[in-house]
Amino acid sequence: MTADLAGRLLDAQVEWVLGELSGARLAALLERDVDDLLALADDLRVDAVLDPEDAKATLRRLVELAGSGPLLADLVDAFAEALYDLGASEEHQLGDVVPRAQVEALIEKALSMQQLHERAMERMAQSPLVSTVAARFVGSIINDFVAQNRQLAEKLPGAKSLFSLGASAASRVRNVGIVGDAAERGTQMAIRRTNSALREVIKDAPLKEAALEIWDLHAEEPISELRSYMTRDDLVEIARLVHDIVATTRTHEYVSAALDECVDAFFARYGEWSVAALLPELGIGRDDVLEQLQALVPPAIEAAKEDGRLAALVRARLEPFFASPAVRAILAGEEPAVPAKPKAKPRPAKKQA
Repeated sequence: MTADLAGRLLDAQVEWVLGELSGARLAALLERDVDDLLALADDLRVDAVLDPEDAKATLRRLVELAGSGPLLADLVDAFAEALYDLGASEEHQLGDVVPRAQVEALIEKALSMQQLHERAMERMAQSPLVSTVAARFVGSIINDFVAQNRQLAEKLPGAKSLFSLGASAASRVRNVGIVGDAAERGTQMAIRRTNSALREVIKDAPLKEAALEIWDLHAEEPISELRSYMTRDDLVEIARLVHDIVATTRTHEYVSAALDECVDAFFARYGEWSVAALLPELGIGRDDVLEQLQALVPPAIEAAKEDGRLAALVRARLEPFFASPAVRAILAGEEPAVPAKPKAKPRPAKKQA
C-alpha cells in the first residue's frame, strides 16, 4: 500500500514537472529562476565563489583542451574558405565596418612609439643579413633611378652631359659606404645609416597622411576587394600556420605563467565584488540572460518531451526520493529520522561596483 501510494505521488510529480516545463509556465519559471539566481549572486563575492588556484587550473585545462582535439584543426580550413567567399563581403564597405577615427588613432600610436622604433632598428643593425638586404634594396633603387634618368636624358638635347654629372654623384653615393660593399662584408655602418634616415622619415615625413590615404582607398570599396591581396589557398595556409603556432605554444610554461598572471590580475581587481555586480561589467544584464534562456531552452525541452526522454529523465531523478525510507515512513504514518543540520559558515561581506 505504501509503495503504491509512493508510485502515484511520483507519477503526479512527474506530470507536474513536465507541466512546469511547458509554454507560458516555462517562461515564467525561467524569469523567476533568473531573478532568484541574481538575488543570490548579489550576496556572493567573486573570491568566495571562485578559488584563484582552482580558476588557474581550470583556465590552463581549457586552453590545453581547446587546441588538442581534431575538431578545431578540421574547422580551420572550413572557416577560412567560408570567410573568403562570404557573401556579405560584397554588400559592406571596409570603412563601414572599421571606423576611420579608430584607424587614425592606431596609426598615430604606431608612429609615436619611439621606443619600439629604436629597439627594432637597433636589432636590425645587429644582423649582418639585414645589412645585406638593405644594401641590395637601396642599391636596386639607385640603379633603377640611374637607368630611368639615362633613358630620359638621351631624349633631351643638351641633358646628356648634365645626366653624366648626376650619374657620377649617384655612383659615389652607392660606393661611399652607405649601401655598398661595406654592407656586403657584414659591417653595421650601412644599416645604421639607413636607420638614421628612417628615423628622419618617421619623424618628419607625412606618414600618417599617406597611411590614411591608402586606408581611404580601401575604405570606399567592398570588403571583397581585399581578395585581390591573396588567393583562397593563401588564406587557408595562413590560417593553418596561425593554428599551428597557437596549438604548439598553448601548453608552454610561459603561456601558463601568463594565464596565471591574468587570473591574479582579475581577482585583484574584482575579487571583492559581488557576482551580480560583475555581470554588468561584462556587458550582461538581467534581460540579456533571460532573453537568451527563453530563446534556447524551450526548443530543447520540447524536443526532449516529444520522444519521452524528458519524462524518463525526470522520473529517474525523482524516483529515488519517493522510494527512500524517509518518504515511505511518512506515507506509513511513522516519524522519519531527521538528520542534524550543518552549521552555516559566515559569508564575507560583498562589494558592489
